[in-house]
Amino acid sequence: MTIACSTAQPCNLLVCTDGSSASQGAMEAALVLARRGPCRLRWLQVLECNPVFASQAIDSIPEWEKDAREGLQGMLSRAEAQGLVTEILVREGEVVHRTILAEAEKYQPDLIIMGRRGRTALAGLLMGSVTARVVALSPFNVLVVPRNSPLTFHRLLVAIDGSPCSEAAWREAFLLSRAWFSHLLAVSVAQRGAELPEVQEILQKVQAEADREGVPLDTLVLRGTPSEAIIQAAQARGTDLLILGSHGRRGLTRLIMGSVTEQVIGQARCPVLIVKHPT
Repeated sequence: MTIACSTAQPCNLLVCTDGSSASQGAMEAALVLARRGPCRLRWLQVLECNPVFASQAIDSIPEWEKDAREGLQGMLSRAEAQGLVTEILVREGEVVHRTILAEAEKYQPDLIIMGRRGRTALAGLLMGSVTARVVALSPFNVLVVPRNSPLTFHRLLVAIDGSPCSEAAWREAFLLSRAWFSHLLAVSVAQRGAELPEVQEILQKVQAEADREGVPLDTLVLRGTPSEAIIQAAQARGTDLLILGSHGRRGLTRLIMGSVTEQVIGQARCPVLIVKHPT
């Protein structure tokens, strides 16, 4: 699945919101993607509903659903004005991320789009727990958009390390670069000097592929802690979109998500596209 939409293959996007301003960037990003070509947009809001208290609040649930739909009506109208096939989905769920994943399984999106943090995220967290769990457990690619961060495609940065997810991230970045006529930078990180030959070989491989296809590509060897090096490079280069695999080659994972990916999502100033290894 790819979000390099074309007139031949419409995109199927699932946009998750909790009704807060933290979701606004994700919703705006969906409209940006939809301008590229035919697209079906589904706006999903999950109302967290504890079954212990649901029976006591049964009269309030229809009102909550009404408020959620009204809150999304503006985005629906804007999507319809672009000629998009679009709909609002309001669901109740005891565990929000599980409900999102269930809806994704039902609709098979090319991409899930969501904010980095929601209205209930704790101040000390790099990203909200719902986002972290969706990124970790979803078989679909996920675009995480920080609050008020516009999605543009002028400068793309893809981080690669030779892992299967990394290969998938490179493929997605390559297709996006061609579709949006973007400047593409591929980086790979060596934590120790002994890793330099392998890192250089990885970048030489993608450079050769880009040259064969006539796609402009810059490559850059980074040194140090992977997450810190990637973030610093993205900021120094004015990156509009970071692209990386859901987890890489090194170390243990937490919540099935690589620690490098988690750190980059939490600290990046721009949207981050997390690409899953195709099964």
